[in-house]
Amino acid sequence: MLTPPSPDVPRLDDAEPAMRRAVGRWQLYGLSINDVIGSGIYLLPAAAALLLGPASLWAVLLAGLAVSLLVLCYAQAASYFDQPGGGYLYAREAFGPLVGFEVGWMLLITRVASAAALANGLAEAVTHFWPHAASGAVRVAIVFGSLAFLVAVNVIGVRAAARTGVFLAVAKVLPLLMFIGIGAMYVDLSLATPLPGPIPLRDLGEAALLLLFAYAGFENLPAAAGEYRNPRRDVPFAMLAMIVTVTALYFAVQWVALGTLPGLAQSQTPLADASARFGGAWLAMALTVGAAVSILGTNSNTIMLGPRYLHALAMDGYGPRALARIHPRFRTPAVAIVTVGVLSLALALSGSFVQLALLSVVARLCTYIGTSLSVLVLRRRHGHRDGALHLPGGPLIPIAATLLSIGLLASATAWNLLAGVVALVLGAIVFQFRRKV
Repeated sequence: MLTPPSPDVPRLDDAEPAMRRAVGRWQLYGLSINDVIGSGIYLLPAAAALLLGPASLWAVLLAGLAVSLLVLCYAQAASYFDQPGGGYLYAREAFGPLVGFEVGWMLLITRVASAAALANGLAEAVTHFWPHAASGAVRVAIVFGSLAFLVAVNVIGVRAAARTGVFLAVAKVLPLLMFIGIGAMYVDLSLATPLPGPIPLRDLGEAALLLLFAYAGFENLPAAAGEYRNPRRDVPFAMLAMIVTVTALYFAVQWVALGTLPGLAQSQTPLADASARFGGAWLAMALTVGAAVSILGTNSNTIMLGPRYLHALAMDGYGPRALARIHPRFRTPAVAIVTVGVLSLALALSGSFVQLALLSVVARLCTYIGTSLSVLVLRRRHGHRDGALHLPGGPLIPIAATLLSIGLLASATAWNLLAGVVALVLGAIVFQFRRKV
């Protein structure tokens, strides 16, 4: 049964075309894998080794366990609702329109910044086998072409978008499995054994944000709940299965990289360099192409799910009415999809991968805090429903997830925190111009 909207939330006429519920459980699992495994895994081994040395192996595992607290919060909240909106919906239902809007606003910023960052990251990855992509018209063509392709697929329909996302998820995981399967036979255990030793506090904070970026993306899956066949059951299943799979995969990749590449911390392309040592040039090329496919796959999810936040905000009266419309033929929020694509393109052409990634991290942490706190309220209101997920320990997991997010936010630089504050203030201003229905 659908959860009724808040009494003061305006809605469009019931005669509007409805979204099509076309995405099943295992497609959601593939999409969640696709959303999390992106560029991070191809950069993580070297960057984590540079900051933490051999201890990075256990850091990757501990990060997966820590992020599991956040995943559990989202899974519990998702088990209460059939509606789209994800973190925006949860915060709005728990704390009212203003807090809900701020969370939705930051989610939208996260998605646009992530799409722009990933479009730039794709151009960077392509330069490893196509040097002309480093700058000029070729780079612009890659950024524009990738975003235009993903926008077109998502406008056509959620079923096409889901199938594309699942295909790209399989295409990105296969090279990693080859890397693990072949590389495991060449691991030097003396290199891959974590050693005790002091780690500077500054490095711990930087490593924590790095690991968060590698695991992030899980929060977007509930955004399109209105187009899933059984979201209250399938979204929690997909998210929990995903975090187990991704944590195991990241741990295995870090172990093989540590054990096969002595100069791991200094490598610019760690998985390709390690592959060249034990698998030859063909495996190195497979991992290089895999990096590009991985980034494209993650951006596929970003362009699929990001517009659902914009659509949900517009449904509640924030922004032009056209953003809330559903295409009569394709049954997708086509205007919202195109709008996110255009904004992402403009941002991609004006910034670098690193700058845009940092912007998305601070905005993302704000939404994590909003959802974790929302669960404390929602579990009291909706925990009695049939099929609702019950977490062990009562409020302990949401509280731990909130403290984790606050701790990670404190690790950000002053400039990044200032950017987050400016975004929140701008959101509060936009909130005042809510459209009347």
